[in-house]
Amino acid sequence: QGQLVESGGGLVQPGGSLRLSCEASGSISSIDFMAWSRQSPGKERELVASLTSSGTTYYADFVRGRFTIFRDNGKNTVYLQMNSVTPEDTAVYYCYVDGRATGIGRFTSWGPGTQVTVSS
Repeated sequence: QGQLVESGGGLVQPGGSLRLSCEASGSISSIDFMAWSRQSPGKERELVASLTSSGTTYYADFVRGRFTIFRDNGKNTVYLQMNSVTPEDTAVYYCYVDGRATGIGRFTSWGPGTQVTVSS
């Protein structure tokens, strides 16, 4: 319950676009908070964007205007649409979910990470 499966990472050219997906498995009754973070080699993990159940979003300055976080309630999936990417966006991207599931109550989970490489 509450395991996260990420997809959508890969190699993209500078200026291109990529969409990451993160699906929560199990009998999810609600998702209260979702976020994407990233970590580059030699750097600490940093928050990229977040989304609350009420629709409030947060974007780090370095992605604001280029990335969009959104969700599909019917699929318990959160997405990160990445546009106008630069080599500095190269990192492993992790999703995070805080929600509730039948049988276990509240849970928090991190995804295993998906590699995004921006290079020509």
